[in-house]
Amino acid sequence: MGFCIFKAQSKINKLSSLHFTIIQSSLFWEDKGANLDMLAQKIRNISEPTEIIVLPEMFNSGFSMQPDKMGETMEGPTVDWMRRLSAEKKAIITGSLIIEENGKYFNRLIWMLPNGEYGHYDKRHLFAFAGEDQHYTAGNKRLIASVKGWKINLQICYDLRFPVWARQTSNNEYDVLVYVANWPEKRSHAWKTLLVARAIENQAFVVGVNRVGLDGNNIAHSGNSMVVGPVGEVLYHSADQESVFQITLNREELETTRTQFPFWKDADFFTIQSNASFL
Repeated sequence: MGFCIFKAQSKINKLSSLHFTIIQSSLFWEDKGANLDMLAQKIRNISEPTEIIVLPEMFNSGFSMQPDKMGETMEGPTVDWMRRLSAEKKAIITGSLIIEENGKYFNRLIWMLPNGEYGHYDKRHLFAFAGEDQHYTAGNKRLIASVKGWKINLQICYDLRFPVWARQTSNNEYDVLVYVANWPEKRSHAWKTLLVARAIENQAFVVGVNRVGLDGNNIAHSGNSMVVGPVGEVLYHSADQESVFQITLNREELETTRTQFPFWKDADFFTIQSNASFL
């Protein structure tokens, strides 16, 4: 399994807390300017200190299958927008957008730091049911970011249905699992159930951020953004409305859970075999 660790800060405080802001929003269909203006206002209105701001999947366009129309490069306006706002708020901003690179299009999550450095993750599991695999290229490497000693595994929407891609190894390679999504209302039960399952089986916090509202294909999204604790308890849930929510994750709770219930010691060891889709 390929992955890289992207470090935001080198100083580690084992019992530090981590402050997330979750933005659950409706999106303007394939209107990048309107989405960026709307989200910038929401971000600038955050009054409490925060360290990580999470936006939905394809936050500047909605879940579009027109990458030739909506895609841009890593030097384009949306990445620049993330860089400027991250510096302004002194917080990490993350979410996915359509990126063109070497003639290919990717559903790419950007992890933007306030100093302008960034990491990225290309969605591994493309949603063939909606034709995503016909327009985009799948990624082959996980991104695990590091903030204040916390390790954060970053994934996108449909990845949630594939537990092996998120599976924790016996040495607890991450502490928080983040999913950004455009997950339809009609399958919201699966979304909520799988977020809890990923937390329980990996003994990690899970942060799932979804959109609300109708998209350009008249598909409804009910949000149901959630934060789940390491034993599966729902710490936050919001459905059917726009919201900006801040939550603090407690490192001591995570360490206590893993110490009192060391289920990870009994896990199966496995590797993902290379195949033609892994470069």
